[in-house]
Amino acid sequence: MDFTPTEEQEAARELAARVFGDLATHERLRAAGTGTDAELWKALCAAGLPGAVEDTGLLGLVLLLEEQGRVTAQVPFAATCVYGLLAVTRHGTAEQRARLLPGLRDGTTVITGALPAGGVVSTAHEARGRATAPADGGELRQGRAPNPTTPGPPPGPIGEPLPPVSGGESLLPVSGGESLLPVSGGEPLPPASGGRRLSGVVDWVPWLRDATHVLVPDADRALWLVRTEDAAAVESVELTAPWSAGRLVLAETPAERLGAAAERPGAPTEARAAAHDDVLAAARIAFAGLQAGVCAGSLARAVAYTSVREQFGRPLATHQAVQLRAADAHMDTEAIRVTAYEAAWRFDEGLDAEAAALTAAWWASEAGKRVVHAGQHLHGGMGADLDHPVHRHFLWGRQLDAYLGCGTELLAELGDLLAKGDPS
Repeated sequence: MDFTPTEEQEAARELAARVFGDLATHERLRAAGTGTDAELWKALCAAGLPGAVEDTGLLGLVLLLEEQGRVTAQVPFAATCVYGLLAVTRHGTAEQRARLLPGLRDGTTVITGALPAGGVVSTAHEARGRATAPADGGELRQGRAPNPTTPGPPPGPIGEPLPPVSGGESLLPVSGGESLLPVSGGEPLPPASGGRRLSGVVDWVPWLRDATHVLVPDADRALWLVRTEDAAAVESVELTAPWSAGRLVLAETPAERLGAAAERPGAPTEARAAAHDDVLAAARIAFAGLQAGVCAGSLARAVAYTSVREQFGRPLATHQAVQLRAADAHMDTEAIRVTAYEAAWRFDEGLDAEAAALTAAWWASEAGKRVVHAGQHLHGGMGADLDHPVHRHFLWGRQLDAYLGCGTELLAELGDLLAKGDPS
């Protein structure tokens, strides 16, 4: 394995570092609040960085996401690249690629995803932390509740309002929660459309309020593209990190199958789930790369602060306890980075990357928490000041931990995979 970036990957990373460094400033992040920085998103797309991922691969995307994470830039870069550009390029039909890729490159089309699957699609009972059996008798995984929901019409793609939706509240009543099911397929649409109608609720989807489309898995792990303007409801949700998230409600909502013009009756489950597993692995790797950047930025701020902040007449950085805490954080950050690089390399080389993706996600979840907590603690009282930029790294690190899945969940999934004799 050789993780040395190619000339194209290095050029893209340097360009991304300049754009993020110039525009994702502390002042602009404060002004953005919980929304997306539209000017920064336009600058990234004008520089051709989303489109560059088609040439630089997943490893190139990980390098770009590291630069985003260093400054916690509030743009849907990770989501639209992994759930949009890479997913459509690898699994879309020729017609879908021709229709969607130009907009994904220039930023006018933004695709997010209701993945990773661990605890994201849930019933109302799961969202409150109590497991209930799904109506179809399938497997149910414990849900992870978002922060309190703020009702109201969300902003649309990068600041544009979504068309109004009506009647969503009465379509899927929330009393008792039994009627809120994981996303499931309904009656097929006309064969020429290659779609179906989906019903279900996703408690929170990152950057949903910016998205024109959302990639949704059904109970059989088939992937469907849903236009946000067709959803029964898109409600604003406040997360730990300002990710412009939303709650997605589908009620007989039209959707098109990613990759297949129409479902193939009788196709084996493994074949239907292949695209799902591929996109899920890519998502875990990409968001692990984002966590590597978040941790690197947090540690860099802690080093800079402790080098100038004095206590008892000498800089904090000269104290052994501070040095040991920073050294541990550095090793954790490097572990996140190298496992993300290895998984991305395997993915780009066409090797089995499922176990490597789970390993990278585990390091990003478990070690990521330790690093951002260390960054807060090394800042002392300043770490609790919302006017200090380090707090954003803490919020992003904890949100990425929740999104990727807690360490025990990921280890259990990795253990099951290895027990099956997976050669990777």
